[in-house]
Amino acid sequence: MADRKKSRKPRRALAPSASQRHGPHRTKKKASRARRVVTAIAITLATLMIVGVLGSLIFYARVKLPDPNADFNSQTSTVLFRDGSTKLGELAIQNRTMVDYSAMSDNVKAAVVAAEDRSFWSNKGVSPKGIVRSLFQIARGKDLQSGSTITQQYIKIRYLTSKQTMSRKLTELALAVKMNREVSKDEILAGYLNTVYFGRNAYGVEKAATTYFGTNAAGLNVPQSAMLSALVNSPSTLDPANGDDAKRDLTERYDYVLDGMLEAGKISQADHDANYDKLPDTLPVTQSDLYGGTNGFLLTMAEQELRKAGFSEEQIDGGGLTITTTFDQKMQDAAVKTATDNVSTAIRKAKTNQDASTLHAAVASIGVGTGEVYALYGGPDFLKSQINWATTARPAASTFKAWALVAGLRNGFTLNSTLTGSTFTPNGDNVVVRNDGGVNYGSVTLQKATSYSMNTAFTDLEQRMPNGPADTVKAANDAGVPTGDGWDLNNRIALGTGQVSPVDNATGFATLANDGQRNTTHVVKEVKDASGKVVYTGDTSATQTIDASLVHNAQTALESVVTSGTGTEARQLGRQVIAKTGTKDVDDQTVSAWFVGATKQISTAVMFVAGDGNANLDPYAASGAFESDSYPAYLWEDYMEQASQGMDRLNFNTNAPTQAASVRPSVRRTPTPSVTASATPEAPAANEPAVDVPTAPPASPEPAPAGTAGP
Repeated sequence: MADRKKSRKPRRALAPSASQRHGPHRTKKKASRARRVVTAIAITLATLMIVGVLGSLIFYARVKLPDPNADFNSQTSTVLFRDGSTKLGELAIQNRTMVDYSAMSDNVKAAVVAAEDRSFWSNKGVSPKGIVRSLFQIARGKDLQSGSTITQQYIKIRYLTSKQTMSRKLTELALAVKMNREVSKDEILAGYLNTVYFGRNAYGVEKAATTYFGTNAAGLNVPQSAMLSALVNSPSTLDPANGDDAKRDLTERYDYVLDGMLEAGKISQADHDANYDKLPDTLPVTQSDLYGGTNGFLLTMAEQELRKAGFSEEQIDGGGLTITTTFDQKMQDAAVKTATDNVSTAIRKAKTNQDASTLHAAVASIGVGTGEVYALYGGPDFLKSQINWATTARPAASTFKAWALVAGLRNGFTLNSTLTGSTFTPNGDNVVVRNDGGVNYGSVTLQKATSYSMNTAFTDLEQRMPNGPADTVKAANDAGVPTGDGWDLNNRIALGTGQVSPVDNATGFATLANDGQRNTTHVVKEVKDASGKVVYTGDTSATQTIDASLVHNAQTALESVVTSGTGTEARQLGRQVIAKTGTKDVDDQTVSAWFVGATKQISTAVMFVAGDGNANLDPYAASGAFESDSYPAYLWEDYMEQASQGMDRLNFNTNAPTQAASVRPSVRRTPTPSVTASATPEAPAANEPAVDVPTAPPASPEPAPAGTAGP
């Protein structure tokens, strides 16, 4: 049999790999997908860049310079005495005086550029390195970096805030670029130097030059300019007055500034070497005592008056105003000296040991015919106590009888009209009224009653006028004395329980000295704005509020207070004077003591009080009670003697000769009991004849009960 060949199945091929299975087509597909991803990313990034650029352009176009920060746009207002040149003080939000670029020395311009931004003259307002640094800080979640260019710093402190936020930083950058395009470099540098803080409460280069070196911005030399520019980096810590460490750190930065000035060709090598490591001498540091001492009261009054006149706080404190006050430096110095001298004397001679800080003297001196306050003493130091005793109302005591006198003359009484000069019980009253010390004078004239300050006679006058108390208040108001506490309408209103301030009492007597013409009392004479334009003038006009011929009679009576009555101390002045004294007792304790008097040119009120203004003055007397004819009269005469120097000796236009008394009674004051209004007043007879007036107290006066007004 023949051999048969076996048939074999074909061998199965091995399965291909993934790459073999898909081949070149699959590889190409993957590469295409990658390209699409990259393209998408590129498009996204490009879109973001375009959006970013467009957003930046829109942001740049829309961002505008906001209003300057008010504090950094302020200028110090200067307050002057009435001569218009002697400085009284300054008012400031920030102690700054703006000056033009031309009024700054080239030295300080070069120094601040060397210190803060050496690329200032060539950069576009921002620093690329600074931007990158800020972005890097943002990416790390750190605080933003401050602007490194002068333009950025100026933008931040003058227009923005110091908050470290993304929005503030972006605004700062945009504004810096915009400002660099729209404002000259000179203007930017001038604005920066007028704005930046140099330490020691000095804002701007002009105040810095004055504060540190006693010069101005135009007079700064190379070392002074370098030191001030070095301070800008950290004025509080680098102040050389802070010790050796501060001096060392300041010197290091000072040298850095000199190096920069040399590198920029702004100083010679010789100037550089001569000043290197050698800080210039500076003035001693002075504490900010703007309101210290007695001037604080004057400045405060000027501020208050300007506010009432419609000036805003920003205008007063930061408007660069020149405020000329009515205060006369010579008179002010005299008021301060005589007040402090008399207080010191009283303390030294007091019958018991007393604290000088508890005895308060007040002086208010006003120009007759103008209403200008020439001098004012309200206390020794405004910073220690803000109570201005010259504007604080206290019981007017017998000085208030001046207004009862005017009221009586208006009601038809004459200086020869007779009144009760002895103890009596007023109509409708059940409490007797007595004179100081219980003295009985009998029947007296109105002039005599004024001269001796008789409580009984003026109470009689009040009850005999149909509307006596109300007319007395009207007379005071017409003279410029405003109604105050304690002005109760009763028949003893003339005894002065009502409260009046020294300024108001001086105002009232100025009206009497000016023949019944009332002026508005004021302390601001003139105000000029920063450009020198007069924007306010104090009102010196007068209004006739009391009949002149009537006032002439009142002047005659009030002059007799000085020539023969309770105010003879004022005779030493050697001028014609109208005056009224007054002391007020409460529970047999003196709570206020006054001397108010005027020449034809000056009206001055002096008041003494103790403690909180209600304490007993008697312990401050050398003996007995604290009398109005002692320290109040002494102070008034001492002051007026100095204030009147060089003035003409003018006389009042009195209608009648003074009735001089042969003997001036020396008596004690008596207290004031509670009172009621007069029930049935008696009107005076027309043309009452003169009567014989006793010139001395009786030998045995009635004893005085506790409490009233004294002479």
